[in-house]
Amino acid sequence: MRKMPLQERGISSSRLVLGCMGFGGGWDNQSITKENILVAEKAIDAALSTGISMFDHADIYKMGKAEKIFGDILKNQPQLREKIIIQSKCGIRFPSEHAPHRFDFSKEHIIKSVDGILKRLQTEYLDILLLHRPDPLIEPEEVAEAFDYLKSAGKVKHVGVSNMSAAQMKFIRSFSKEPIIVNQLEMSLKRIDWLEQGILVNQKAGTSINFADGIIEHCRLENIQLQAWAPLAYGLYSGRDVNNQSQADITTKNLVRQMAEEKQTSQEAIVLGWLMKHPAKIQPVIGTTNPERIKNCQDSIRQAELMTREEWYTLYTASRGEKLP
Repeated sequence: MRKMPLQERGISSSRLVLGCMGFGGGWDNQSITKENILVAEKAIDAALSTGISMFDHADIYKMGKAEKIFGDILKNQPQLREKIIIQSKCGIRFPSEHAPHRFDFSKEHIIKSVDGILKRLQTEYLDILLLHRPDPLIEPEEVAEAFDYLKSAGKVKHVGVSNMSAAQMKFIRSFSKEPIIVNQLEMSLKRIDWLEQGILVNQKAGTSINFADGIIEHCRLENIQLQAWAPLAYGLYSGRDVNNQSQADITTKNLVRQMAEEKQTSQEAIVLGWLMKHPAKIQPVIGTTNPERIKNCQDSIRQAELMTREEWYTLYTASRGEKLP
């Protein structure tokens, strides 16, 4: 069986990633509480117990508190650092008194952001740094210089991006000697426009990624790890109430529940298994902090291997709400 691109590069064999955006309480500057710490500890323990050894952060998550909590836990368990893979993201800047919400891929901001990330995480290096969404004002030469500095200083081992098209990745790569090894996109049984390139491109309002430019094929050709954020579609098919949702969502949820019962597994495992069945070896980033739900995802690896082509297409056509052309 083919390996994930990250595994082929000898970086990580963790088929799932725990997203840490839920750590730290609210999106504010309130102090971290004991309850916040307990939630994070239980989530990390649940992840490790199910074989998850990769953790996803961003400098903006909970205004930095997510990384701060994780760093405090690492400080208390120093032996854990060499057993896990940590990636974080930078580039998004929140509104301030004198500036609007914006993106910033300037050399100065990237380097400054990484220094802040490392301080909060209480670690000397990041395994992977991702640029967080595209910056329309990108100067690729500056990005390349930032990557070179961070790599030579030992602060970042590898680099990647999030929410970028094939053209945007090629543009950055043409100026940088550092290969892009990850692209993190919103991909799920609900968000299927990444599959629609050769069938019918979904012009969904708010779609910011040009999936039609061959992004999946580019990543496969360049051995770039595709990571899926919101892979469980915020629990739409594995626990959330769908009474006010579309008929397609109701039908899909019923199919997921039926398959889970027949296969004696969790609904989360079916939803993730469907995504992981794709030959691109997609790596889901699960964002829950609920230990039970994290453990429910464990069987997704086996379900991906067991899922038939017919079962995969049954779920796919149900979620589309219409037959394939």
